[in-house]
Amino acid sequence: LVITGGIPLRGEVRVSGAKNSVLPILAGALLASEPVSLTNIPHLQDVTTMMSILGRLGVSLTVDERLGIELDARALTSCQAPYELVRTMRASILVLGPLLARMGKAEVSLPGGCAIGPRPVNLHVRGLEALGAEVRVEEGYIKASAPKGLKGARIFFDTVTVTGTENIMMAAVLAKGITVLENAAREPEVQDLAKFLNALGAQIEGAGTDTITITGVTALNKKAPQYRVLPDRIETATFLVAAAMTQGNIRVKDTQPELLSSVLKKLEEAGAHIECGDTWIHLDMQGRRVKAIDLKTAPFPGIATDIQAQLTALNAIAEGTGTIKETIFENRFMHVQELCRMGADISVTGNTAVCRGVPFLTAAPVMATDLRASACLVLAGLVAKGNTVIDRIYHLDRGYECIEEKLMQLGAIISRQINPSAQVRS
Repeated sequence: LVITGGIPLRGEVRVSGAKNSVLPILAGALLASEPVSLTNIPHLQDVTTMMSILGRLGVSLTVDERLGIELDARALTSCQAPYELVRTMRASILVLGPLLARMGKAEVSLPGGCAIGPRPVNLHVRGLEALGAEVRVEEGYIKASAPKGLKGARIFFDTVTVTGTENIMMAAVLAKGITVLENAAREPEVQDLAKFLNALGAQIEGAGTDTITITGVTALNKKAPQYRVLPDRIETATFLVAAAMTQGNIRVKDTQPELLSSVLKKLEEAGAHIECGDTWIHLDMQGRRVKAIDLKTAPFPGIATDIQAQLTALNAIAEGTGTIKETIFENRFMHVQELCRMGADISVTGNTAVCRGVPFLTAAPVMATDLRASACLVLAGLVAKGNTVIDRIYHLDRGYECIEEKLMQLGAIISRQINPSAQVRS
């Protein structure tokens, strides 16, 4: 991407469906005994990857002209998710639980994805073993079997895990008896998955709290209406931070403000004037420079780790000094080095970054290291003097639908080019 900075963002932008919601819901479709229809699907590389995995397993997929998806998992032909598909996306482990519950066995390659620190699979393995599965990790695959079916159990997660909660919850849907998940993740995406599965005939209670109860059923054979995936709260927050950094004035549409309470509070601390409706958020900086904020990432309803990089970019050009503490993933400050190449004054010690705001950033060639770091560098480019060139933006395509087109709607000068560094040098 090539970005010419210094232009306040103004106008309206629509938010896409949530990446972190649609991926587990697609995996959850493996449990269905009837065709399933989904809408508000974001056009993302990760969604394409998950669809490819489901197709390899025997799911019939039909995409309509509005990017709605119909999935028919009645005739699964395989229980193996191979390395060549799984290696690019950690969320692919989400097919493990539903495959095991539906087929009695599953083989899923150890997943890849962003290199932001360890996200161990042991919580998934322990949960499935508690449900009665035999699980071993060998030859780069998680191999699980439950020839006599799964049985309900009480499972306590040592660490709050979103994908672990989702995986075990899906496995428990077809288990015999009652399963109770304690210290479960409370994220809206977990709630969305539970709502989707209940629409198919599952019996899940307590999603959105730290205790989820699943009463097993023999099959998910309820013919459900089209299910609409919830809007992406991380994309929403990214646009709001971009507007704040550029001293802009935007309205974000088709979102859910109640999912962003902690972020909106921090943006108000940064000096933004914010108004909310049922499905929109209006942010106006009234031409003022942002103020530095202190924050600590935390599971929902706290500040999501997926918005930390964007808020680091905000602090980089804010008035004052702000401290950011990352509590979810280690090694998630890789974007700091690239921000410093653009003139930011940020020091990192352990899991804490101290940002001393500078009046402006200066354009430089930078390289994205992961999905949210990509977004951070885009925001930095929007406020930097000159033309910022961001390489390795394939990370960005994993989580943001048409981000350059949406930013252009708000007035940004941004384009996608082949070998842009060479063109800028010339």
